Amino acid sequence: MLRYCKTVLQKVSFSRELFQRELNKSIQWLRKEEINALKIWCIINFGAIYMDVINEVFKQV
Repeated sequence: MLRYCKTVLQKVSFSRELFQRELNKSIQWLRKEEINALKIWCIINFGAIYMDVINEVFKQV
């Protein structure tokens, strides 16, 4: 499931709104250890453009 979430996030990364929506969905589907792995992956891959979105979504976890 984590791999699927990463694929979806890469495909919607062109849009801030879609990225945030899919990131929210992803954290609902994943287990706690997968959520931590996703957060690290998001920061590495999208931190330069969506750091505020990433922080906002993962603050809720």
